[in-house]
Amino acid sequence: MMKALFEVKEVDRQFYERQLQAFLPDRIIDIHTHVWQDSIKLDSSNAPVRAVTWPSLVAKDNPIEDLFETYRLMFPGKDVTPLIFSQVSMDYDIAAGNEYVRQSAERHQLPSLMVARPDQSASEFEEGIKRGGFLGCKVYLNFSAPYIPEKEIRIFDFLPPHQLEVLNRHGWIAMLHIPRDGRLKDPVNLAQMLEIERRYPSLKLIIAHVGRAYCEEDVGDAFDILAETKNMVFDFSANTNACVFRQLIQAVGPKRIVFGSDLPILRMRTRRICENGHYVNLVPSGLYGDVSGDSHMREVTGAEADSISFFLYEEINAFRIAAEAENLTRSDIEDIFHNNAYAMINGIEVAHR
Repeated sequence: MMKALFEVKEVDRQFYERQLQAFLPDRIIDIHTHVWQDSIKLDSSNAPVRAVTWPSLVAKDNPIEDLFETYRLMFPGKDVTPLIFSQVSMDYDIAAGNEYVRQSAERHQLPSLMVARPDQSASEFEEGIKRGGFLGCKVYLNFSAPYIPEKEIRIFDFLPPHQLEVLNRHGWIAMLHIPRDGRLKDPVNLAQMLEIERRYPSLKLIIAHVGRAYCEEDVGDAFDILAETKNMVFDFSANTNACVFRQLIQAVGPKRIVFGSDLPILRMRTRRICENGHYVNLVPSGLYGDVSGDSHMREVTGAEADSISFFLYEEINAFRIAAEAENLTRSDIEDIFHNNAYAMINGIEVAHR
């Protein structure tokens, strides 16, 4: 008998049935999922470390079959369609990862994005997206020039203007994980987000993780500034902060918010808390090895550990709390979890999709 991908416990079943099942629509589009195979790993001994390392503890890979199995286990009774893209770590073969995503998307008729590098020329970038039948690109700060210190990386260092021009011309998607320690409130981030909004109005810009505003201290006056925007969209993947979600809803409304999971990372068993503006993932002791050196991880034991469910359930429940506090309608929820992403995806012409 094949071993289950991961265990669904009674605490998980009760969480889903009591808090999430009725809230979620029957059809869901997950706008933010990573799909890759462990076989595309490279030697990363010389790669600069520019991101937190705890996500690597959850899954060594996430082939497309595992993603479908995750939805089956975690969302009984729901029909979930993912938008897929590859891994963005420095120790993965980007070309091989994109090819695996292309094959998976073609085989299962799924929307997908190409992981892009900033050193790709406009023509190479454009041809890669066209050739793969992708809807746009996923970009990441890891791929900025290695001489740029991690704390000084700007959006345009890994999503350069020549690629933005291509995306804008075709009306393609850019999935953006913003850089910098200031996260959403960082003035350089905000200035460049507004510049993209102004200069590339046909580009479909998705700001991942609500701009990494995982704690209220990450927000500052960002939503006052972003309230004037008309085009950019926000996914709330890997974020569990209901207060931040309420501010997002107030600033941009339900038509510019989309659901994303960030699977497979969100299979993690954790409850996230904030302490002095710093997020901490509480995890059952021993489940993810030695996490003592990671300031974003803390082990708990006993009844507290036993009560911890999936990170993804915590994310959706936090959004449910925010949605109810902001009096969102059933129609709004269907927009956020399905219709907004559906309209975005199906508004893009792809030759062989």
